Amino acid sequence: MKEKPIFIKKSNKEVEPFLTHKLEQSLQHSGATKEEIENIISKIEPDIYDGISTNEIYKKAYAYLKKSNRTSASRYSLKRAIFELGPTGYPFERLVGALLREKGYETKVSVILNGECVTHEIDVLAEKEGNVYAIECKFHSDAKVVSNVKIPLYINSRFLDIQKQWNTNSNNSTHLKQGWLVTNTRFTLDAINYAKCVGLTLLSWDYPKANGIKANIDTYGLYPVTVLTTLTIKEKHQLIDKDIVLVKELFKASYMLKKIGISEIRIKRVLDEITHLCKI
Repeated sequence: MKEKPIFIKKSNKEVEPFLTHKLEQSLQHSGATKEEIENIISKIEPDIYDGISTNEIYKKAYAYLKKSNRTSASRYSLKRAIFELGPTGYPFERLVGALLREKGYETKVSVILNGECVTHEIDVLAEKEGNVYAIECKFHSDAKVVSNVKIPLYINSRFLDIQKQWNTNSNNSTHLKQGWLVTNTRFTLDAINYAKCVGLTLLSWDYPKANGIKANIDTYGLYPVTVLTTLTIKEKHQLIDKDIVLVKELFKASYMLKKIGISEIRIKRVLDEITHLCKI
């Protein structure tokens, strides 16, 4: 007789059957070994019950992974770590700017530009090969918040206002080519279809497929300091307040750890974690 499936609750309140292979895949993506994955699943499966949240399952898996493999635990926590960059959106804008620099763009964060009708604040302005891109970042601290079609509609209208002014200004030697919209959560299907229609580039946690925020951070090793398992939440936010957003920045400015009161022994642990995480 086939066992009755156990249903779990997602962050958006939807329910779905618990599938062991999905948990296995998420742990594999973190770099955990086969033995570590089997051990974690053997401990978690007996505790799964109808109605348990995906967040509770994550917390259990993260706690076990942290004990056996801190580097994998850091990668596994990436989605939560980005939520923890808040409450303001500025650290997320810095992260987006850093990702674009890795792709060969010159970037500026928080730029005021005149449009044909009104003035606009652009979160990230990126330039490459004579073309300029105006990028709006929508940071959310809650995974349930998604960007519906109203957001790209609004962003595209702002972009068109700026583009008219930029490309008719004889003082500009570059061409304002395109608007972008970046979020750390997700877009609705209508938002994606509208953006495709008007030529607005979208970037979210997992969109475009295999080239979203997560994939890019893993590729370039641009992890936020909030992934580090060797720091407390308070210490992470002390660093963000001092404009240290990325672990690679912290590695270069490790003296900041001493400034916020971390001991030499713990500093070594933090730097060891960064070295393994970013393969420095």
